[in-house]
Amino acid sequence: MKIKVSNIINDSIVDGPGIRLAVFTQGCTHNCKGCHNPQTHDISGGHPVDMEDIIEMVNKNPLLDGITITGGEPFLQSKELSSLAKEIKKLGLNVMVYTGYTWEELMRSYEVHESFLKEIDVLVDGRFMPELRSLDLKYRGSSNQRIIDVKKSLEFKIIKKFEL
Repeated sequence: MKIKVSNIINDSIVDGPGIRLAVFTQGCTHNCKGCHNPQTHDISGGHPVDMEDIIEMVNKNPLLDGITITGGEPFLQSKELSSLAKEIKKLGLNVMVYTGYTWEELMRSYEVHESFLKEIDVLVDGRFMPELRSLDLKYRGSSNQRIIDVKKSLEFKIIKKFEL
């Protein structure tokens, strides 16, 4: 299975807690003003990468705490990324995802994204808003974005913040 990516960064310490493999997906329709990754927006850009190649990168790095899937917009490839996340979880690592969608928007299309959501541990939701930007925020760019414990939020059917 192939995943369309813009870039993959090994040993990231800024894309979530611990040491992470950061997978930057290609394609985004949110067009947030001031986006940190505008090169990921073009749906026809990027390049396909075999899921097995990403898993091999993870296996070669014993220091990883998990992977972060960011973008672009990961939920444009939720089927493919669900498979990747499932394999990462089998390795005992955690999965963090950044999305421009809000939790509420994802819940309205839950059936479409259910398999991906169930494999995610931590979700940072919401579009980047430059007027709410703060360098004091951990793992997010603007204060409207939330860091969500996906497992607890799905279980209790209410947003549960992830404790860093």
